Amino acid sequence: MTAVNSVRGSQWPGALRATGLPGVPEAPSLDRLVRLAARVLNAAVVSVSAVDRDHWLLLDAAGPSGRPALRRQDFPPSPLSRHLVDSGTPLVITDPRGDRRWQGDPAVRALEGEEATAYAAFPLRTAGGEVLGVMSVIDTAAGAGSGTWSRERTETAEGFAATAESQLALWLARDEAVLTGARLQMILERTPYAFISIAVTGTVTAWNAAAERLFGWSSEEAVGRDVADLIIPRPLRQAHYEGLRRVQETGRSALAGQRLEMTAVDRNGREFPIEMVLQVNTEYGESVFHAFLTDISARRRKEILREAQHAVARVLADASSTAQAAVGTVTAVTRALGWACGEYWRVEPDETGITRVCSWNRPDLDLSAFTGDDPVTLPPGQGLPGLVWVTGRDAWIRDLPTDPKDFARRQSALQAGLHTAVGLPVNSGHKVLGVLAFFADTIEDPDEDLVATLDAISAHLGRYKERRRAEELTLALAASRRHLDRIINQLSDFVWTIEVTADRRILPVYTSPDSTGVFGGTIPRGSNILRLIREHIHPDDIPAFEAYRTTLASGEPSEVEFRITGADGVVRWLWTRAIPRREDDRLFIDGISTNVTERHQLAEERERLLVREQEQVRRLRELDRMKDELVAMVSHELRSPIGAIRGYAEMLLDEPGLPDEHRMFVDVIDRKSAHLQRLVDDLLDLARFDAGHINLDSRQLSLAELTCQAADDHRPAAEAKGLTLDTDLVTGVTLQADPVRLRQVLDNLLSNAIRYTPPGGTVFLAVRHDDGGAVVTVADTGIGIPAEQYPQLFDRFFRASTALQSGIKGTGLGLAITRAIVEAHGGTITATPREGGGTVFTVRLPADPPAES
Repeated sequence: MTAVNSVRGSQWPGALRATGLPGVPEAPSLDRLVRLAARVLNAAVVSVSAVDRDHWLLLDAAGPSGRPALRRQDFPPSPLSRHLVDSGTPLVITDPRGDRRWQGDPAVRALEGEEATAYAAFPLRTAGGEVLGVMSVIDTAAGAGSGTWSRERTETAEGFAATAESQLALWLARDEAVLTGARLQMILERTPYAFISIAVTGTVTAWNAAAERLFGWSSEEAVGRDVADLIIPRPLRQAHYEGLRRVQETGRSALAGQRLEMTAVDRNGREFPIEMVLQVNTEYGESVFHAFLTDISARRRKEILREAQHAVARVLADASSTAQAAVGTVTAVTRALGWACGEYWRVEPDETGITRVCSWNRPDLDLSAFTGDDPVTLPPGQGLPGLVWVTGRDAWIRDLPTDPKDFARRQSALQAGLHTAVGLPVNSGHKVLGVLAFFADTIEDPDEDLVATLDAISAHLGRYKERRRAEELTLALAASRRHLDRIINQLSDFVWTIEVTADRRILPVYTSPDSTGVFGGTIPRGSNILRLIREHIHPDDIPAFEAYRTTLASGEPSEVEFRITGADGVVRWLWTRAIPRREDDRLFIDGISTNVTERHQLAEERERLLVREQEQVRRLRELDRMKDELVAMVSHELRSPIGAIRGYAEMLLDEPGLPDEHRMFVDVIDRKSAHLQRLVDDLLDLARFDAGHINLDSRQLSLAELTCQAADDHRPAAEAKGLTLDTDLVTGVTLQADPVRLRQVLDNLLSNAIRYTPPGGTVFLAVRHDDGGAVVTVADTGIGIPAEQYPQLFDRFFRASTALQSGIKGTGLGLAITRAIVEAHGGTITATPREGGGTVFTVRLPADPPAES
């Protein structure tokens, strides 16, 4: 191109003036360029102007949303135009509020009152390097502009500036069309966007370097081929051909000028999302498609990850339990990623294993062999969850079939067609609470962004679990506090807890809601209980209380009883006991105070009653002694008269002439006197035994012989009543005993057995030897004794109710004398019911060891 000389004044430079731009119609190619640049750059306004130091001619301006272009017109010079002409370098203003130079651009009028957020101007030069014009790009807060300038965006804008530079060059040298094409090709090669030109038949006519990098086909391989075979997935090709046919029929495309998102395929068959801006031009009567494409996989990935985080946040916000939160998190993440399944594993409280508590898989997959319904628990270090739990670190297995680790559940995962596995710990501080595990049925390379997102989700779930645990503990603590207060309110005791600080200060921690029963009134919550007691304690009990406080301060449990004057003025006895405990470096004392006034009153009353009872016992013993003396005296005094009466009765019975009637009277007198004689003898024996005045005439005797004699003597009486007297007497049983007194025992037992056994019954008499000595047993099949009367059977004058009901006479002294004789020999006598009816009397006496055979 020819260099253009700049002239001052109202005339344009010669080269520019020679183009006749101010008077020529608008160029469609320039208009399409401006609109395409606005869409690709996502700018509010893109404009192209011709400038020198004294003139600014706006040629075209437009935005991506159909913002109307300004009419071509000439504007006065501005500091901005002079700066661009003099410097010849691009101008980028990221904060227009602090830099007003951009207001010299006439394209600002296209903003229609909106505020610019970013401004960039790129000089357009001639072949000789002289500034011929400028391309401006303006962003607004309300418009489509991004407000930021990256290196990629700057390079793209420079590419469009070079194209605009070529268009101006066309007007300067209309015969340099070939050069313009080359210039345009250079621009397309420099842009980071993939650029593809397609004929209406679908054949590729242009393919830049960025397209080669994106799709893997070189320009030589792509140009001339059907674009569908290169970049369009098979399921979408039918819609592509139908769109081409409509353009052929109508000459218009409904997709032109739009920013579209769709799926493309590269040379290796990898499908990925792209964003495309399509422009439809008419050249030589035919429609031509120009497409700028860019890979948005990373952006789509970020959107997916962001949606996963938002979904988890919504789940945790709505979850009412940790189980619901775990299920929702696993479901939300697995759905967002499009992976096969997800699981949550919980570490057992005792840390003996890790258990799967929930899982979710895609509805289109049958993973029952892997997920299943049965609970699964793994030991530490086993399987992916166990490994993540023990190490506390993320784990990414790219492909399970080729992974060398043979962990648990690997075979079932392979059978389910799973490949990639990812495990992440859910922590609470430095402690692992659980593990999130996700599985894909495709091979996925490790993705740092994905791992970072999943770590953030795991941390979010961990914080939720900590928060829920804290809330549950708070609720449980509040419920426990209310429950404790309810229990304590039912007690008459006063419960309290205090803290003893390092400087010996007492800080109240807890006191019972009600203190009336102990202190005679309600004391304020948080009162210093030890100080309160010290202020109202009885003076005599202060030393004991101070010793109690000293023991507690040393960290040892203690208790004390003291008197205190309550709020109602009543003096009460209190029993207070407390146990110190340490939590970290803090000392707490838990205590309980009980009103024991009633116990002290009862103790005092018991002492009074004991003194009174002791006096009564003394008097009763005195009376009993006097009674025994009276009985002994009376019995002794009765023996002589009774003996005289019996003697005279015998003399009368010996009188030959005594009438029969008188003889009968004398016989009654003799029998009654004999009965009185026996009664007096029994009373005297009991008195002697009680007084310890009976001397036993002990000698060596055979118990079997003595018992046999007693049985022979009582057999006639038994036979006369129709009874059977059986004996089982073991010989060789010898002992030291008074034969007369021991015979008295046998006679009493046998006579009672015969007397209380109805006709036809049996009396058993047995003698044996055991480790305890000699044993004599007398059993009968008689009328028996009520069970509740056995303890009284050996009391003097006691007669069983069965004997009284049967009308059998007796004094109630025989068994009392029998026991006294047995005990005087160092033995024992017991009475028990006999199985089948009757009574069994068992006498045990010390005996000589049996002779060796």
